[in-house]
Amino acid sequence: MPEHSGTHGLGVERRGRVLLLTMNDTANRNALSNGMMARGREALEEAAHDDHIGAVVLTGAGGAFSSGGHLTRLYDHAGKSRSENRDSIERFHGWVRIMRECPKPIIAAVEGPAAGAGFSLALACDLIVAAEDARFLTAYVKVGLNSDGGASISLARALPPQLYAELMLDGGPVDPARLYTFGVVNRVVASGQALPEALAWAAQLADGPAAAMGRAKRLMELAYGNFATQLARESDLFVEALHHPEAKEGITAFFEKRAPKFPRK
Repeated sequence: MPEHSGTHGLGVERRGRVLLLTMNDTANRNALSNGMMARGREALEEAAHDDHIGAVVLTGAGGAFSSGGHLTRLYDHAGKSRSENRDSIERFHGWVRIMRECPKPIIAAVEGPAAGAGFSLALACDLIVAAEDARFLTAYVKVGLNSDGGASISLARALPPQLYAELMLDGGPVDPARLYTFGVVNRVVASGQALPEALAWAAQLADGPAAAMGRAKRLMELAYGNFATQLARESDLFVEALHHPEAKEGITAFFEKRAPKFPRK
């Protein structure tokens, strides 16, 4: 793995024993691209087997964590076959699965919006450090879609039923202080300080017992239930949603900057 690489919209940089991954597509608020996700999978696969890496930090450039999936691409995908759509979702879910299976602790450093798939990605990390002005949005339902990336299981593990329902049915935003109350966010810091805080914490963890932390991550996954099974359910329902008229109207309304008028039977 190179000491520093910024290809495919994902910067990969070593900071001592910490691997820093920076989503970097500021023109699109770090929306997830195929190249970015492929590089993320590759970087974590390498880190998992690198004894010189003890922890990972995931962040976004330009004052945003990630705005999630490209709605333009999703709109275009509605005209493709369901199998093609599943293949597209699998690129994202493959990255999320590797994050959950990686034996190294992964910390999300969140500034600005973590929306839709961006929120799912933060939740797939083991720990979250958020700036006080960060904003978390499931957002999917606002454009007639349902969650992917494991958000439905990550939030169910952490939240009381009513707040879980609020995020799934209303879409947010939710500020980090509220999520901190329920333990979804581990630390809330001043604006601009999420990355320094996350890097310091990651450096501390990276000096700990790597094998023991790897075993702890496996035990946590087993204790919570099957994450991969829920990813498969999300994939099926996401494809179903993408081919429904609600998603066409929701995404069209987003681009036309108007409130959606969801079809009624």
